[in-house]
Parts: sequence; C-alpha cells; structure tokens
Amino acid sequence: MTIHENLLGGPPPTHLPDDPEPREQLAQGTAPADVAAQHPTSSLAWAQLADDAFERGSVVESYAYARTGYHRGLDSLRRSGWKGHGPVPWEHEPNRGFLRALHALARAAQAIGEQEEYERCAQFLKDSSPTAASTLG
Repeated sequence: MTIHENLLGGPPPTHLPDDPEPREQLAQGTAPADVAAQHPTSSLAWAQLADDAFERGSVVESYAYARTGYHRGLDSLRRSGWKGHGPVPWEHEPNRGFLRALHALARAAQAIGEQEEYERCAQFLKDSSPTAASTLG
C-alpha cells in the first residue's frame, strides 16, 4: 500500500506541475511584487504578497493578493485535472502556493468580517490538505 492510496474511492490527489523559477526567485530575496509581475500565474508569489501585506496591517491589500493567488491556483488545479474536490497535498511542494493563498484568503476574509467566506475557505483548506491546515494555522 502506498502512502497516498485512497481507500474511500474518492478522486486521486492533484499534484500541480513544478514551476521552480518563482520559488527560487523568492528564496533568493527577489521582491514578491517583481516575482508576481514576471510570473503572474504563480500562486506562490501572490501568497507571499498576501502574507507580507497582512503582516504590515494592510488587510484589504492582503485580501486582494490572496484572492488573486487563489484564483490563479484554481486555474492551475483545473488544468491538472482537478474536478472541484479532492486532495491537494501539502507534501507536494508545487501545491503549496495555492494552499498558502487559500489560507491567506481565509485569514484576510476573517479579518475584514467576511465570516461566510472565512468559513468556506477554512473548510476548503482542511478538505484539500489537513496537513496544510495544521501547518499554516
């Protein structure tokens, strides 16, 4: 039995294709805005922008960045065969940008009083990756 075997018969895990350049640029200290401008489909760049904005108290800005990263991630998931539900494992590093953007969207939604959106996004994160939900808080 493999570690990702689905015993309940649900959809298989979705693994986004690797796009190492944005990840490497961020790791080397390139400004997230520059990375997002060069790689606008990178959920990771948008998630980093959302995190940075939230940390400095710019919650509405964080919400906008997170929403962009979330939608870019949904586009990538669909292109990878995702049908609207099923696991998106945190353990697969290319999935982390989407999962971070989803977490950031939930956090910012809660901060601006969008309780329904917060609850929907928080549940979506838990359903997609319990590991991401516990890791990201």
